[in-house]
Amino acid sequence: MAYTVTPSPPAPVGSQYCVCKVELSICGQNLLDRDVTSKSDPFCVLFMEVNGKWVELDRTETAVNNLNPAFAKKFIVDYHFEEVQKLKFALFDQDKSSTQLYEHDFLGEFSCTLGTIVSSKKITRTLLLGNGKPAGKGMITIAAQELSDNRVITLSMAGRKLDKKDLFGKSDPFLEFHKPGDDGKWMLVHRTEVIKYTLDPVWKPFTVPLVSLCDGDMEKLIKVVCYDYDSDGGHDFIGEFQTSVARLCEAQDASPLELECINPKKQKKKKNYKNSGIIIVKSCKITRDFSFLDYILGGCQLMFTVGIDFTASNGNPQEPSSLHYINPLGTNEYLSAIWAVGQIIQDYDSDKMFPALGFGAQLPPDWKVSHEFAINFNPRNPFCSGVEGIVQAYSACLPHIRFYGPTNFSPIINHVARFAAQATQQETASQYFILLIITDGVISDMDETRHAVVQASKLPMSIIIVGVGNADFAAMEFLDGDSRVLHSYTGEEAVRDIVQFVPFRNFRNVPKETLAKAVLAELPQQVVQYFKHQNLPPINSEPA
Repeated sequence: MAYTVTPSPPAPVGSQYCVCKVELSICGQNLLDRDVTSKSDPFCVLFMEVNGKWVELDRTETAVNNLNPAFAKKFIVDYHFEEVQKLKFALFDQDKSSTQLYEHDFLGEFSCTLGTIVSSKKITRTLLLGNGKPAGKGMITIAAQELSDNRVITLSMAGRKLDKKDLFGKSDPFLEFHKPGDDGKWMLVHRTEVIKYTLDPVWKPFTVPLVSLCDGDMEKLIKVVCYDYDSDGGHDFIGEFQTSVARLCEAQDASPLELECINPKKQKKKKNYKNSGIIIVKSCKITRDFSFLDYILGGCQLMFTVGIDFTASNGNPQEPSSLHYINPLGTNEYLSAIWAVGQIIQDYDSDKMFPALGFGAQLPPDWKVSHEFAINFNPRNPFCSGVEGIVQAYSACLPHIRFYGPTNFSPIINHVARFAAQATQQETASQYFILLIITDGVISDMDETRHAVVQASKLPMSIIIVGVGNADFAAMEFLDGDSRVLHSYTGEEAVRDIVQFVPFRNFRNVPKETLAKAVLAELPQQVVQYFKHQNLPPINSEPA
Protein backbone atom coordinates (compact mmCIF):
# COMPACT_ATOMS: atom_id res chain seq x y z
CA MET A 1 0.00 0.00 0.00
CA ALA A 2 1.15 3.54 -0.66
CA TYR A 3 2.55 4.77 2.65
CA THR A 4 0.35 7.39 4.26
CA VAL A 5 -0.09 8.23 7.91
CA THR A 6 -3.81 8.83 7.35
CA PRO A 7 -5.52 5.46 6.81
CA SER A 8 -7.51 4.78 3.68
CA PRO A 9 -11.13 3.64 4.14
CA PRO A 10 -11.22 0.02 5.21
CA ALA A 11 -12.00 -2.60 2.62
CA PRO A 12 -14.74 -5.09 3.48
CA VAL A 13 -13.24 -8.21 4.97
CA GLY A 14 -14.40 -11.43 3.39
CA SER A 15 -16.43 -13.89 5.46
CA GLN A 16 -13.58 -16.38 5.38
CA TYR A 17 -11.66 -14.12 7.78
CA CYS A 18 -14.57 -13.55 10.16
CA VAL A 19 -13.67 -16.17 12.71
CA CYS A 20 -16.02 -16.24 15.69
CA LYS A 21 -14.90 -17.59 19.03
CA VAL A 22 -17.32 -20.12 20.45
CA GLU A 23 -17.31 -21.13 24.11
CA LEU A 24 -18.35 -24.72 24.87
CA SER A 25 -19.59 -25.66 28.37
CA ILE A 26 -19.49 -29.36 29.25
CA CYS A 27 -21.58 -31.36 31.75
CA GLY A 28 -21.70 -35.13 32.26
CA GLN A 29 -24.59 -37.22 33.58
CA ASN A 30 -24.61 -40.76 35.01
CA LEU A 31 -21.01 -41.44 34.08
CA LEU A 32 -19.52 -44.92 34.51
CA ASP A 33 -18.12 -45.57 37.98
CA ARG A 34 -14.58 -46.89 37.49
CA ASP A 35 -13.33 -46.48 41.08
CA VAL A 36 -13.80 -49.33 43.56
CA THR A 37 -13.87 -47.43 46.85
CA SER A 38 -15.28 -44.11 45.60
CA LYS A 39 -16.84 -42.51 42.52
CA SER A 40 -15.01 -41.65 39.31
CA ASP A 41 -12.91 -38.46 39.08
CA PRO A 42 -13.79 -37.40 35.54
CA PHE A 43 -12.18 -34.89 33.20
CA CYS A 44 -13.08 -34.10 29.58
CA VAL A 45 -10.67 -33.85 26.63
CA LEU A 46 -11.54 -32.02 23.41
CA PHE A 47 -10.11 -33.23 20.08
CA MET A 48 -10.44 -31.73 16.60
CA GLU A 49 -9.92 -33.64 13.36
CA VAL A 50 -6.96 -32.22 11.42
CA ASN A 51 -5.90 -33.90 8.15
CA GLY A 52 -7.75 -37.09 9.13
CA LYS A 53 -6.17 -37.31 12.61
CA TRP A 54 -7.58 -36.38 16.03
CA VAL A 55 -5.54 -33.61 17.63
CA GLU A 56 -6.02 -32.69 21.30
CA LEU A 57 -7.07 -29.03 21.77
CA ASP A 58 -7.72 -28.73 25.50
CA ARG A 59 -8.79 -30.43 28.76
CA THR A 60 -11.12 -29.49 31.59
CA GLU A 61 -10.20 -29.73 35.25
CA THR A 62 -10.84 -32.98 37.14
CA ALA A 63 -14.11 -33.24 39.11
CA VAL A 64 -13.32 -35.29 42.23
CA ASN A 65 -15.77 -38.06 43.22
CA ASN A 66 -18.48 -36.94 40.80
CA LEU A 67 -20.55 -38.91 38.26
CA ASN A 68 -22.52 -35.80 37.25
CA PRO A 69 -19.82 -33.16 36.75
CA ALA A 70 -20.34 -29.58 35.57
CA PHE A 71 -16.88 -28.47 34.45
CA ALA A 72 -15.82 -24.89 35.23
CA LYS A 73 -13.14 -24.87 32.51
CA LYS A 74 -14.66 -23.89 29.16
CA PHE A 75 -13.42 -24.89 25.72
CA ILE A 76 -12.96 -21.92 23.40
CA VAL A 77 -12.87 -22.84 19.71
CA ASP A 78 -12.49 -20.75 16.56
CA TYR A 79 -15.62 -21.29 14.46
CA HIS A 80 -15.02 -21.11 10.68
CA PHE A 81 -18.27 -20.91 8.73
CA GLU A 82 -16.67 -22.38 5.58
CA GLU A 83 -15.09 -25.45 7.21
CA VAL A 84 -16.45 -28.73 8.50
CA GLN A 85 -14.92 -28.85 11.96
CA LYS A 86 -15.18 -32.32 13.48
CA LEU A 87 -14.91 -32.44 17.27
CA LYS A 88 -14.62 -35.34 19.72
CA PHE A 89 -15.35 -35.07 23.46
CA ALA A 90 -13.76 -37.90 25.45
CA LEU A 91 -14.22 -38.41 29.20
CA PHE A 92 -11.68 -40.14 31.42
CA ASP A 93 -11.48 -41.10 35.10
CA GLN A 94 -8.25 -39.63 36.47
CA ASP A 95 -6.22 -42.33 38.18
CA LYS A 96 -2.73 -40.85 38.21
CA SER A 97 -1.06 -37.48 37.81
CA SER A 98 0.13 -38.51 34.33
CA THR A 99 -0.82 -36.39 31.28
CA GLN A 100 -0.87 -39.55 29.12
CA LEU A 101 -4.49 -40.49 28.42
CA TYR A 102 -3.81 -44.25 28.33
CA GLU A 103 -2.95 -44.02 32.05
CA HIS A 104 -6.59 -43.11 32.84
CA ASP A 105 -9.81 -45.14 32.61
CA PHE A 106 -11.97 -44.33 29.58
CA LEU A 107 -15.56 -43.27 30.42
CA GLY A 108 -16.93 -42.76 26.91
CA GLU A 109 -16.89 -40.28 24.04
CA PHE A 110 -19.10 -38.36 21.65
CA SER A 111 -18.25 -36.92 18.19
CA CYS A 112 -20.04 -34.32 16.09
CA THR A 113 -19.37 -31.16 14.08
CA LEU A 114 -19.09 -27.75 15.71
CA GLY A 115 -21.86 -26.62 13.36
CA THR A 116 -24.23 -29.16 14.92
CA ILE A 117 -23.61 -27.77 18.39
CA VAL A 118 -23.84 -24.13 17.33
CA SER A 119 -27.07 -24.58 15.37
CA SER A 120 -28.70 -26.35 18.34
CA LYS A 121 -27.04 -24.14 21.00
CA LYS A 122 -27.29 -27.04 23.48
CA ILE A 123 -27.24 -30.79 22.88
CA THR A 124 -27.39 -33.84 25.17
CA ARG A 125 -26.12 -37.10 23.70
CA THR A 126 -25.24 -40.66 24.74
CA LEU A 127 -21.58 -41.39 25.46
CA LEU A 128 -20.16 -44.31 23.47
CA LEU A 129 -17.39 -46.78 24.21
CA GLY A 130 -14.67 -47.69 21.69
CA ASN A 131 -16.83 -50.52 20.30
CA GLY A 132 -19.66 -48.10 19.51
CA LYS A 133 -21.90 -49.35 22.34
CA PRO A 134 -23.35 -46.97 24.97
CA ALA A 135 -21.14 -46.26 28.01
CA GLY A 136 -23.79 -47.39 30.50
CA LYS A 137 -26.29 -44.60 31.05
CA GLY A 138 -23.59 -41.95 30.56
CA MET A 139 -24.63 -38.76 28.79
CA ILE A 140 -22.86 -35.55 27.80
CA THR A 141 -24.39 -32.08 27.51
CA ILE A 142 -22.60 -29.45 25.43
CA ALA A 143 -23.78 -25.83 25.41
CA ALA A 144 -22.38 -23.31 22.90
CA GLN A 145 -22.09 -19.58 23.23
CA GLU A 146 -20.60 -17.19 20.70
CA LEU A 147 -18.02 -14.92 22.33
CA SER A 148 -18.86 -11.94 20.15
CA ASP A 149 -18.85 -9.56 23.13
CA ASN A 150 -15.18 -8.78 23.74
CA ARG A 151 -15.67 -7.23 27.18
CA VAL A 152 -13.88 -8.93 30.06
CA ILE A 153 -14.45 -8.45 33.79
CA THR A 154 -11.60 -8.54 36.30
CA LEU A 155 -12.60 -9.18 39.93
CA SER A 156 -10.53 -9.06 43.12
CA MET A 157 -12.35 -10.93 45.91
CA ALA A 158 -11.71 -11.56 49.60
CA GLY A 159 -13.62 -12.95 52.60
CA ARG A 160 -13.92 -12.01 56.26
CA LYS A 161 -15.03 -14.09 59.27
CA LEU A 162 -16.27 -17.03 57.18
CA ASP A 163 -17.82 -19.99 59.04
CA LYS A 164 -15.35 -22.54 60.37
CA LYS A 165 -16.06 -25.94 58.81
CA ASP A 166 -13.07 -28.07 59.70
CA LEU A 167 -13.06 -29.83 63.09
CA PHE A 168 -9.35 -29.42 63.79
CA GLY A 169 -8.61 -26.26 61.85
CA LYS A 170 -10.01 -23.36 59.91
CA SER A 171 -11.85 -23.59 56.59
CA ASP A 172 -10.22 -23.91 53.14
CA PRO A 173 -12.55 -21.57 51.24
CA PHE A 174 -13.14 -21.13 47.51
CA LEU A 175 -15.84 -19.34 45.50
CA GLU A 176 -18.01 -20.48 42.63
CA PHE A 177 -19.80 -18.08 40.26
CA HIS A 178 -23.01 -19.24 38.59
CA LYS A 179 -25.40 -17.72 36.06
CA PRO A 180 -28.94 -18.84 35.19
CA GLY A 181 -29.05 -21.22 32.20
CA ASP A 182 -31.78 -21.32 29.54
CA ASP A 183 -33.36 -24.25 31.42
CA GLY A 184 -33.66 -22.15 34.60
CA LYS A 185 -30.92 -24.06 36.41
CA TRP A 186 -27.76 -22.41 37.71
CA MET A 187 -24.74 -22.94 35.45
CA LEU A 188 -21.17 -22.86 36.79
CA VAL A 189 -19.07 -20.11 35.18
CA HIS A 190 -15.92 -19.77 37.29
CA ARG A 191 -14.27 -21.37 40.30
CA THR A 192 -11.53 -19.59 42.26
CA GLU A 193 -8.49 -21.28 43.73
CA VAL A 194 -8.66 -22.72 47.26
CA ILE A 195 -7.08 -20.67 50.06
CA LYS A 196 -5.95 -23.06 52.82
CA TYR A 197 -6.48 -22.71 56.59
CA THR A 198 -8.16 -19.31 56.83
CA LEU A 199 -11.50 -17.66 57.56
CA ASP A 200 -10.26 -14.41 55.97
CA PRO A 201 -9.19 -15.48 52.46
CA VAL A 202 -7.84 -13.16 49.76
CA TRP A 203 -8.24 -14.73 46.33
CA LYS A 204 -6.09 -13.88 43.32
CA PRO A 205 -7.71 -11.43 40.89
CA PHE A 206 -9.27 -13.27 37.94
CA THR A 207 -10.56 -12.26 34.52
CA VAL A 208 -13.46 -13.89 32.65
CA PRO A 209 -15.35 -12.85 29.52
CA LEU A 210 -18.39 -10.78 30.49
CA VAL A 211 -20.55 -12.91 28.20
CA SER A 212 -19.49 -15.99 30.20
CA LEU A 213 -20.41 -14.45 33.54
CA CYS A 214 -23.73 -12.80 32.72
CA ASP A 215 -24.36 -13.20 28.96
CA GLY A 216 -23.23 -9.57 28.65
CA ASP A 217 -26.26 -8.41 30.68
CA MET A 218 -24.99 -6.26 33.56
CA GLU A 219 -28.36 -6.46 35.37
CA LYS A 220 -28.73 -10.26 35.18
CA LEU A 221 -28.65 -12.00 38.56
CA ILE A 222 -25.60 -14.13 39.25
CA LYS A 223 -25.05 -16.41 42.24
CA VAL A 224 -21.82 -16.56 44.22
CA VAL A 225 -21.37 -19.65 46.42
CA CYS A 226 -18.65 -20.13 49.05
CA TYR A 227 -17.45 -23.65 49.93
CA ASP A 228 -14.91 -25.22 52.26
CA TYR A 229 -12.70 -27.50 50.16
CA ASP A 230 -12.45 -31.21 50.98
CA SER A 231 -9.99 -33.45 49.15
CA ASP A 232 -12.63 -36.20 48.75
CA GLY A 233 -14.77 -33.89 46.61
CA GLY A 234 -17.50 -33.52 49.28
CA HIS A 235 -17.04 -29.76 49.72
CA ASP A 236 -18.90 -28.15 52.66
CA PHE A 237 -21.33 -25.35 51.88
CA ILE A 238 -20.50 -22.11 53.74
CA GLY A 239 -22.96 -19.68 52.20
CA GLU A 240 -24.13 -17.83 49.13
CA PHE A 241 -25.62 -14.61 47.80
CA GLN A 242 -27.10 -13.29 44.58
CA THR A 243 -26.00 -10.08 42.92
CA SER A 244 -25.42 -8.56 39.46
CA VAL A 245 -22.39 -7.26 37.59
CA ALA A 246 -23.86 -3.75 37.82
CA ARG A 247 -23.82 -4.11 41.63
CA LEU A 248 -20.28 -5.57 41.63
CA CYS A 249 -19.12 -2.57 39.60
CA GLU A 250 -19.93 -0.35 42.58
CA ALA A 251 -16.70 -1.64 44.12
CA GLN A 252 -13.81 0.78 43.75
CA ASP A 253 -10.20 0.42 44.88
CA ALA A 254 -10.80 3.00 47.62
CA SER A 255 -14.24 1.70 48.69
CA PRO A 256 -14.72 -2.10 48.46
CA LEU A 257 -18.20 -3.62 48.25
CA GLU A 258 -19.20 -5.96 51.11
CA LEU A 259 -21.84 -8.67 50.61
CA GLU A 260 -23.23 -11.01 53.26
CA CYS A 261 -22.68 -14.72 52.71
CA ILE A 262 -25.89 -16.49 53.77
CA ASN A 263 -26.53 -20.15 54.63
CA PRO A 264 -30.37 -20.50 54.19
CA LYS A 265 -30.60 -23.60 56.44
CA LYS A 266 -28.82 -21.85 59.32
CA GLN A 267 -30.92 -18.74 58.70
CA LYS A 268 -34.13 -20.79 59.17
CA LYS A 269 -32.89 -22.61 62.29
CA LYS A 270 -31.27 -19.80 64.25
CA LYS A 271 -33.22 -16.70 65.26
CA ASN A 272 -30.13 -14.62 65.93
CA TYR A 273 -28.35 -15.77 62.73
CA LYS A 274 -26.65 -12.85 61.02
CA ASN A 275 -24.52 -14.36 58.25
CA SER A 276 -21.83 -16.95 57.55
CA GLY A 277 -19.23 -14.31 56.82
CA ILE A 278 -18.67 -11.39 54.48
CA ILE A 279 -17.50 -11.62 50.87
CA ILE A 280 -15.61 -8.49 49.86
CA VAL A 281 -15.39 -7.24 46.26
CA LYS A 282 -12.11 -5.31 46.46
CA SER A 283 -12.30 -4.11 42.85
CA CYS A 284 -14.28 -4.75 39.69
CA LYS A 285 -13.10 -3.52 36.30
CA ILE A 286 -14.65 -4.05 32.86
CA THR A 287 -12.39 -3.65 29.84
CA ARG A 288 -12.36 -4.76 26.22
CA ASP A 289 -10.07 -7.60 25.17
CA PHE A 290 -9.56 -6.71 21.51
CA SER A 291 -8.72 -9.51 19.10
CA PHE A 292 -6.86 -9.45 15.78
CA LEU A 293 -10.25 -9.52 14.07
CA ASP A 294 -11.42 -6.49 16.10
CA TYR A 295 -8.46 -4.50 14.78
CA ILE A 296 -8.96 -5.70 11.20
CA LEU A 297 -12.72 -5.11 11.21
CA GLY A 298 -11.99 -1.75 12.83
CA GLY A 299 -10.17 -0.76 9.65
CA CYS A 300 -6.52 -1.45 10.48
CA GLN A 301 -4.53 -1.69 7.24
CA LEU A 302 -1.73 -4.24 6.89
CA MET A 303 1.01 -2.50 4.87
CA PHE A 304 2.88 -5.17 2.91
CA THR A 305 6.44 -4.82 1.52
CA VAL A 306 8.53 -7.50 -0.23
CA GLY A 307 12.34 -7.66 -0.10
CA ILE A 308 14.00 -10.01 -2.61
CA ASP A 309 17.57 -11.39 -2.45
CA PHE A 310 19.45 -10.92 -5.76
CA THR A 311 22.90 -12.01 -4.51
CA ALA A 312 25.22 -14.10 -6.71
CA SER A 313 24.80 -17.23 -4.56
CA ASN A 314 21.34 -17.64 -6.13
CA GLY A 315 22.97 -18.62 -9.45
CA ASN A 316 22.45 -17.34 -13.00
CA PRO A 317 18.67 -16.92 -13.51
CA GLN A 318 19.04 -18.21 -17.09
CA GLU A 319 20.15 -21.63 -15.82
CA PRO A 320 17.74 -24.23 -14.35
CA SER A 321 20.01 -24.71 -11.30
CA SER A 322 19.39 -21.08 -10.22
CA LEU A 323 16.89 -20.32 -7.46
CA HIS A 324 15.69 -17.40 -9.63
CA TYR A 325 15.18 -19.59 -12.73
CA ILE A 326 11.53 -19.39 -13.76
CA ASN A 327 10.52 -22.91 -14.81
CA PRO A 328 8.17 -23.76 -17.72
CA LEU A 329 5.23 -23.59 -15.28
CA GLY A 330 6.12 -19.91 -14.70
CA THR A 331 7.24 -20.26 -11.09
CA ASN A 332 10.18 -20.75 -8.69
CA GLU A 333 10.57 -20.75 -4.90
CA TYR A 334 10.73 -16.93 -4.75
CA LEU A 335 7.47 -16.61 -6.68
CA SER A 336 5.82 -19.37 -4.63
CA ALA A 337 6.66 -17.53 -1.40
CA ILE A 338 5.40 -14.19 -2.79
CA TRP A 339 2.10 -15.79 -3.85
CA ALA A 340 1.60 -17.76 -0.62
CA VAL A 341 2.00 -14.75 1.69
CA GLY A 342 0.79 -11.98 -0.62
CA GLN A 343 -2.50 -13.62 -1.56
CA ILE A 344 -3.60 -13.66 2.08
CA ILE A 345 -2.24 -10.28 3.20
CA GLN A 346 -3.56 -8.36 0.17
CA ASP A 347 -7.12 -8.83 1.45
CA TYR A 348 -6.28 -6.56 4.39
CA ASP A 349 -5.07 -3.64 2.29
CA SER A 350 -7.62 -1.40 0.57
CA ASP A 351 -5.58 -0.08 -2.38
CA LYS A 352 -3.40 -3.18 -2.83
CA MET A 353 -0.32 -1.14 -3.80
CA PHE A 354 2.78 -2.89 -2.49
CA PRO A 355 6.42 -1.70 -2.54
CA ALA A 356 8.71 -4.42 -3.91
CA LEU A 357 12.42 -3.96 -3.16
CA GLY A 358 15.55 -5.87 -4.10
CA PHE A 359 18.99 -6.15 -2.49
CA GLY A 360 22.47 -7.49 -3.33
CA ALA A 361 22.50 -6.66 -7.08
CA GLN A 362 24.41 -4.30 -9.38
CA LEU A 363 22.10 -1.92 -11.23
CA PRO A 364 22.38 -0.24 -14.59
CA PRO A 365 23.66 2.10 -15.89
CA ASP A 366 26.72 2.43 -13.61
CA TRP A 367 26.47 -1.11 -12.11
CA LYS A 368 26.83 0.01 -8.51
CA VAL A 369 25.69 -2.53 -5.94
CA SER A 370 22.43 -1.67 -4.14
CA HIS A 371 20.88 -3.14 -0.99
CA GLU A 372 17.59 -1.28 -1.31
CA PHE A 373 16.23 -0.74 -4.84
CA ALA A 374 12.78 -0.71 -6.41
CA ILE A 375 12.45 -3.77 -8.62
CA ASN A 376 10.29 -1.70 -11.02
CA PHE A 377 13.30 0.71 -11.28
CA ASN A 378 11.11 3.63 -10.16
CA PRO A 379 12.54 4.72 -6.76
CA ARG A 380 9.93 7.47 -6.36
CA ASN A 381 7.09 5.00 -6.87
CA PRO A 382 8.21 1.46 -5.95
CA PHE A 383 4.60 0.27 -5.70
CA CYS A 384 3.25 -2.73 -7.58
CA SER A 385 -0.46 -3.32 -8.12
CA GLY A 386 -1.41 -6.41 -6.15
CA VAL A 387 0.56 -9.63 -5.96
CA GLU A 388 0.33 -9.93 -9.76
CA GLY A 389 2.13 -6.58 -10.05
CA ILE A 390 4.96 -7.81 -7.80
CA VAL A 391 5.32 -10.99 -9.89
CA GLN A 392 5.39 -9.01 -13.16
CA ALA A 393 7.98 -6.51 -11.84
CA TYR A 394 10.12 -9.36 -10.52
CA SER A 395 10.10 -11.24 -13.84
CA ALA A 396 10.79 -8.04 -15.81
CA CYS A 397 13.79 -6.95 -13.70
CA LEU A 398 15.72 -10.26 -13.79
CA PRO A 399 17.39 -9.72 -17.23
CA HIS A 400 18.43 -6.14 -16.36
CA ILE A 401 20.43 -6.63 -13.13
CA ARG A 402 23.65 -8.40 -12.21
CA PHE A 403 23.54 -10.67 -9.16
CA TYR A 404 26.27 -9.66 -6.74
CA GLY A 405 26.44 -9.31 -2.92
CA PRO A 406 26.82 -9.23 0.04
CA THR A 407 23.52 -10.32 1.70
CA ASN A 408 22.63 -7.23 3.74
CA PHE A 409 19.20 -7.18 5.42
CA SER A 410 19.45 -4.02 7.54
CA PRO A 411 18.90 -1.42 4.74
CA ILE A 412 15.49 -2.88 3.79
CA ILE A 413 14.44 -3.39 7.43
CA ASN A 414 15.37 0.23 8.19
CA HIS A 415 13.54 1.39 5.04
CA VAL A 416 10.22 -0.08 6.22
CA ALA A 417 10.93 0.95 9.82
CA ARG A 418 11.07 4.62 8.77
CA PHE A 419 7.46 4.45 7.60
CA ALA A 420 6.39 2.37 10.62
CA ALA A 421 7.94 5.04 12.86
CA GLN A 422 5.70 7.69 11.22
CA ALA A 423 2.70 5.48 12.03
CA THR A 424 3.53 5.57 15.75
CA GLN A 425 1.87 9.01 15.77
CA GLN A 426 -1.50 7.28 15.20
CA GLU A 427 -4.07 7.57 17.99
CA THR A 428 -5.94 4.45 16.92
CA ALA A 429 -4.81 1.13 15.48
CA SER A 430 -4.87 2.16 11.81
CA GLN A 431 -1.64 0.81 10.27
CA TYR A 432 0.66 -2.17 10.79
CA PHE A 433 3.65 -2.93 8.55
CA ILE A 434 4.73 -6.36 7.32
CA LEU A 435 8.06 -6.95 5.58
CA LEU A 436 8.50 -10.25 3.72
CA ILE A 437 12.18 -10.98 3.02
CA ILE A 438 12.93 -13.90 0.70
CA THR A 439 16.57 -14.98 0.78
CA ASP A 440 18.84 -17.88 -0.16
CA GLY A 441 21.52 -17.64 2.45
CA VAL A 442 23.63 -16.38 5.27
CA ILE A 443 23.25 -12.75 6.42
CA SER A 444 26.43 -10.67 5.91
CA ASP A 445 25.47 -7.74 8.17
CA MET A 446 24.28 -9.76 11.19
CA ASP A 447 25.14 -7.12 13.81
CA GLU A 448 23.37 -4.33 11.87
CA THR A 449 20.39 -6.61 11.18
CA ARG A 450 20.06 -7.56 14.86
CA HIS A 451 20.15 -3.88 15.78
CA ALA A 452 17.56 -3.02 13.10
CA VAL A 453 15.21 -5.80 14.32
CA VAL A 454 15.54 -4.69 17.98
CA GLN A 455 14.68 -1.10 17.00
CA ALA A 456 11.79 -2.28 14.78
CA SER A 457 10.36 -4.30 17.70
CA LYS A 458 9.20 -0.97 19.19
CA LEU A 459 7.23 -0.16 16.02
CA PRO A 460 3.97 -1.43 14.42
CA MET A 461 5.95 -3.86 12.28
CA SER A 462 6.61 -7.56 11.74
CA ILE A 463 9.24 -9.30 9.61
CA ILE A 464 8.66 -12.60 7.81
CA ILE A 465 11.73 -14.35 6.40
CA VAL A 466 11.34 -17.22 3.93
CA GLY A 467 14.58 -19.10 3.26
CA VAL A 468 14.76 -20.65 -0.23
CA GLY A 469 17.26 -23.27 -1.39
CA ASN A 470 19.24 -25.61 0.84
CA ALA A 471 21.62 -23.26 2.67
CA ASP A 472 22.31 -23.25 6.42
CA PHE A 473 19.65 -21.01 7.95
CA ALA A 474 20.87 -21.11 11.56
CA ALA A 475 21.23 -17.30 11.61
CA MET A 476 17.59 -16.88 10.57
CA GLU A 477 16.45 -19.15 13.41
CA PHE A 478 18.51 -16.93 15.72
CA LEU A 479 16.57 -13.81 14.58
CA ASP A 480 13.24 -15.60 15.16
CA GLY A 481 13.01 -15.05 18.93
CA ASP A 482 10.71 -18.00 19.69
CA SER A 483 13.22 -19.66 22.01
CA ARG A 484 15.23 -16.68 23.31
CA VAL A 485 15.02 -12.89 23.42
CA LEU A 486 16.96 -11.22 20.60
CA HIS A 487 19.66 -8.70 21.66
CA SER A 488 21.25 -5.89 19.66
CA TYR A 489 25.05 -5.62 19.54
CA THR A 490 24.63 -2.80 22.10
CA GLY A 491 23.01 -5.29 24.51
CA GLU A 492 19.51 -3.83 24.08
CA GLU A 493 16.70 -6.42 24.16
CA ALA A 494 13.90 -6.68 21.61
CA VAL A 495 10.65 -5.43 23.15
CA ARG A 496 8.77 -8.31 21.48
CA ASP A 497 9.38 -11.10 18.99
CA ILE A 498 8.60 -9.70 15.51
CA VAL A 499 10.47 -12.15 13.24
CA GLN A 500 8.96 -15.34 11.85
CA PHE A 501 11.37 -17.54 9.86
CA VAL A 502 10.25 -20.44 7.67
CA PRO A 503 12.51 -22.59 5.40
CA PHE A 504 10.73 -23.13 2.08
CA ARG A 505 12.25 -26.62 1.70
CA ASN A 506 9.93 -27.89 4.44
CA PHE A 507 6.93 -27.01 2.25
CA ARG A 508 7.98 -28.14 -1.23
CA ASN A 509 5.59 -31.10 -1.41
CA VAL A 510 2.58 -29.81 0.52
CA PRO A 511 -0.41 -27.64 -0.48
CA LYS A 512 0.51 -23.95 -0.81
CA GLU A 513 -2.04 -23.09 1.93
CA THR A 514 0.26 -24.90 4.38
CA LEU A 515 3.14 -22.49 3.72
CA ALA A 516 0.85 -19.49 4.15
CA LYS A 517 -0.44 -20.78 7.50
CA ALA A 518 3.09 -21.42 8.79
CA VAL A 519 4.43 -18.08 7.59
CA LEU A 520 1.53 -16.07 9.01
CA ALA A 521 1.05 -18.14 12.19
CA GLU A 522 2.47 -15.56 14.61
CA LEU A 523 1.29 -12.42 12.82
CA PRO A 524 -2.15 -11.96 14.48
CA GLN A 525 -0.71 -12.14 18.00
CA GLN A 526 2.13 -9.77 17.02
CA VAL A 527 -0.40 -7.19 15.76
CA VAL A 528 -2.57 -7.50 18.90
CA GLN A 529 0.48 -7.45 21.19
CA TYR A 530 1.77 -4.18 19.69
CA PHE A 531 -1.53 -2.29 19.80
CA LYS A 532 -2.33 -3.52 23.33
CA HIS A 533 1.13 -2.54 24.53
CA GLN A 534 0.58 0.94 23.08
CA ASN A 535 -2.95 1.00 24.53
CA LEU A 536 -4.35 1.72 21.07
CA PRO A 537 -7.98 0.67 20.49
CA PRO A 538 -9.34 -0.36 17.09
CA ILE A 539 -10.73 2.48 14.97
CA ASN A 540 -14.37 3.21 15.90
CA SER A 541 -14.23 0.95 18.98
CA GLU A 542 -16.85 1.47 21.66
CA PRO A 543 -15.84 2.08 25.28
CA ALA A 544 -16.39 -0.84 27.66
